Amino acid sequence: MTIVFRLKGFEQDCFEIRYAAGVLMRGGLVAFPTETVYGLGALVWDEGAVSKIFQVKGRPSDNPLIVHVSSIEMVEKVASRIPEDAYKLMEKAWPGPLTIVLPKSERVPRIVTAGLDTVAVRMPSHPVALSLIRETGEPVAAPSANPSGKPSPTSGTHVVRDLIGRVEVILDAGETLYGVESTVVNIVTEPPVLLRPGAIPVEEVEKILGRKILIPEFAKGLGQVEKPLAPGMKYRHYAPEAKLVLVEPSSYTRECLKALAEYIKTQALAGSDGKPCILATLETLQHYSGVGAETFTLGSRENPFEIARNLFTILRKVDEEECSIVYAEGFPDQGLGLTIMNRLRKAASEKHLINC
Repeated sequence: MTIVFRLKGFEQDCFEIRYAAGVLMRGGLVAFPTETVYGLGALVWDEGAVSKIFQVKGRPSDNPLIVHVSSIEMVEKVASRIPEDAYKLMEKAWPGPLTIVLPKSERVPRIVTAGLDTVAVRMPSHPVALSLIRETGEPVAAPSANPSGKPSPTSGTHVVRDLIGRVEVILDAGETLYGVESTVVNIVTEPPVLLRPGAIPVEEVEKILGRKILIPEFAKGLGQVEKPLAPGMKYRHYAPEAKLVLVEPSSYTRECLKALAEYIKTQALAGSDGKPCILATLETLQHYSGVGAETFTLGSRENPFEIARNLFTILRKVDEEECSIVYAEGFPDQGLGLTIMNRLRKAASEKHLINC
């Protein structure tokens, strides 16, 4: 049985938080909101509880989890060493959607880190998440609260649909702020490496560190690695049930965006099987009239925060609307555009580049 607590007018010292913390301390699973997406948490030291996360999600065992903390003292429990760069990032970006990869403490079970000698750590800024961790008094290991590979949940409603009857408690606090996962940076290496773009653009992390961060191809959603150091590096992720076709133009001029829309329109009109759908932007919406495909608007290209925030919600909606094939527009690999493209490339069944 799953207990769903809907938190409106949230108070830190409330019965619901105390109850959920008790469930974690007794080896249960709790789904909770963060500012990025909803997480599925277990007490980090409890190997049995952590193993249930993998079972519930259908998550591969070589895909490490992120450890969520509410204080620097908790970081010191899970990390064997904290480099100076880590303190810079913690001071400027925490609490917030930035995950830092650090050398692992021997105390952290290997199931949490997929056998790696490093551990991914972050301090969420959502008041429910922070209160839950503080009440528990220990770090909480938590991936996103959805079946592995599917779009991450950005509302309590998504979590209830995905996990009702499979976890002990769901803390429903409505929609999340960012709608995409945290940015993950490995500072154990030199130079630091972006492992996953997320809610904080990598350019902002570079400003804090005062130097460049290496951005490998897999962080762009191109290719994968055999041994992932963080979530989202190896497997196909974020994918709807519908076939997703990603179309990228060779540039993002006004003329090229028009050519992009015309190409997608032609492909949608040519499709014969099932229901075609299109993920568009406000700038291209006018070009899709008369297609006969359902069009979902992600937002304006002038506001990548809006597009990132809407992305997973709309990827879920295309399945609710029973789309059979979805054509998605591409975005420049800059700022939050890099995050958006990482998610779209990871979700795509096919990718096309048009020269314009």
